[in-house]
This record gives sequence, structure tokens and C-alpha cells, in this order.
Amino acid sequence: MIPGAEAYDIDIGFDGREIERALSVGPEDVSPSSELTFARNVFVPLTTACRYTCTYCTYYDPPGQASLLSRKEVRKILETGVEAGCTEALFTFGDDPDDRYTEIHDQLAAWGHDSIHTYLRELCELALDVGILPHSNPGDQTREQMRAVADVNASMGVMLETTADVTAHGGPRAKSPGQRLATIRTAGELGVPFTTGILVGIGEGWRDRAESLLAIGELHERYGHIQEVIVQPVSNNERWREGSPDLEAMRRVVAMARVVLPAEVSVQVPPNLAPVRELLDCGVDDLGGVSPITDDHVNPDYAWPALRELEDIASGVGVPLEERLPVYNRYVEEGWVSERVRRRIESITRSPSSSRA
Repeated sequence: MIPGAEAYDIDIGFDGREIERALSVGPEDVSPSSELTFARNVFVPLTTACRYTCTYCTYYDPPGQASLLSRKEVRKILETGVEAGCTEALFTFGDDPDDRYTEIHDQLAAWGHDSIHTYLRELCELALDVGILPHSNPGDQTREQMRAVADVNASMGVMLETTADVTAHGGPRAKSPGQRLATIRTAGELGVPFTTGILVGIGEGWRDRAESLLAIGELHERYGHIQEVIVQPVSNNERWREGSPDLEAMRRVVAMARVVLPAEVSVQVPPNLAPVRELLDCGVDDLGGVSPITDDHVNPDYAWPALRELEDIASGVGVPLEERLPVYNRYVEEGWVSERVRRRIESITRSPSSSRA
């Protein structure tokens, strides 16, 4: 049973043969992708307040130290992104701040907001007005919270990380895999194009990795909303000194993802965190969002590669590198996005300098 699943009415189950099949997969069982894609983004770390205290995460700050970007600060980041040709505004923040973050709540109230989600909506609308597509990662969300921002986002996301109950998730404030899966399910029910993923090396076992990927695949089979699944290794930082998974483990888990997931779901590996060149033959077809102007604020010790390096990675295996939008074409064509988002997509793709997929 997935921890927390019962509380969120998650009825995902696995046939033992499915798990055994996933566990048997190796790199030799997959073929390299015929192309690589990436999105050019600008990173907007809206707040570093988070209800969780995961032991591998440097993103969150404790109460009294957490930051909250102002509308003016966000506008400047967005405008800089547009000038640099970015099409995605990646809004990130720790999961809905709890009652400990009184200063964050007081600042939101002073700006006329009773929650971080109503503020997020205002800033997503700002992004669309400025000329860039919002992709928000607000962590666990209720149906009401996601509905409040879904129509002003091109796509959204949250990392499942793992279906296992691991100590790295931080004791009494630990994440619940059941709640994470409920958020992914809610996105499907609301028709939100979605990104999720697994975090490799935080104490989960191989069976946990297989179950995590199977759970994501099952939700996609029900709702059709998963664009891509990130396979991300945990990385050493000031809070995590347990190391990263080795290359052999990453090759195996990436291959497992490619075999387990439906063919239309992309397998993404972040090029600043993983040895991408050694993983491309395992089924990777997307390199995720890469920013030419802002840091990876979730992993600040690991700089984004330059576009030139991405081109070298692709040319090294003889495949084209294509720039894409934060929402995949099929979702636009099938009417998943709101009219407001669709209009912004049309204005971006009509741009004479645009070559995006």
C-alpha cells in the first residue's frame, strides 16, 4: 500500500508481473530517441517558505528567513526572460506555507491576498500580459487551489519523487506519497497538462522506483495528462551529503522509465544534475527547462549548461535538438489550454524568430 493512499482515496494497484517486468528492464531493452527537446525558461522562485523540511532540499528557508518576491521583482524577471527569448516562466515555491510563516502570510495580506495561490494567479496573469507562458510548480494542491490557477497556466507540475515512505522526507512534516498522487490525479481530473517525476537516491529501493513509475503511468492512462516524467538524481548540497546514485543505477532507472511509461510521455533528465551524455541511449528524449539568464534555484550549486552545450550533446549522438513550449503541441491542438493561454501561444509561435516545437 502506498503511504497515505487510503486517506486520499488513491486506488492504484499493481500486478506483480508488472513490477517484475519493470525490475527486469535494462539499457539494452530500449532504443535511443530520434530527437531531443528542451524549453527555454526563466526561473521565478516566488517564495522559499515551505511546510516541509526534506533533508535533501536547500530551497526552503525557515520561518523568519523565507523570502517572497514582490510583483515588481517578478515583472523584472519576466521581462528579462522575454528579452532573452524565453517562452516559459517557471514559478516555483515550497508547498503552501503553514502557520509558522506568519511574515509571509502578513505580506500576502498586505498585498491583498489571503493565500499564496491567489497571488500566484495574479503573477501568472502578469506573465501572460508580459508575453511568456506560465508553468507553475506549487507543490501539493487541493482541487480548489489548482482550479484557481489552472486556466492561467500553460502547464503545471509537481514531483512525485517516490511512493516510498523515506526518512529523507523529514519526520513529522514529511511529505505523503498519497497526497502527491492525489495532486497528480487532480490535475488529470481538471485537464491540466502536467509534469511529474521521481527523485533517485533518497532512500527508496528498486521496487519503490518501479512502483512510482507504474503509478504515474496508470494515472496517465486514466487521464492522458502527463507530458513528461523527470528522472532526477539527488545531488549533494549543504543539507545532503549522502551522495548521488551511480551511473549504472541512473542508466537502469531511465531505461525502466522508458519501458514502463506510455510512449507519448517524454522521459526527461535535467542536464545540470545528471550525466546526460551517458544516458541518451537509455531513452531520454527531453532535457527539460533550461534558463539562459537565471539560476536553478532548487539546485543552486549546479549551473545550467549553455545552449551551445545542449547542441553539442545532441550532435554527439546525431539527433536534432528542438526547442519546445512548456505545453506540448498535442494538448494545444486538443483544446486542453484556456483561450487566454492559447492566444499567447499563437503570438509566440507567430514570432518571426520562433522555431519552437
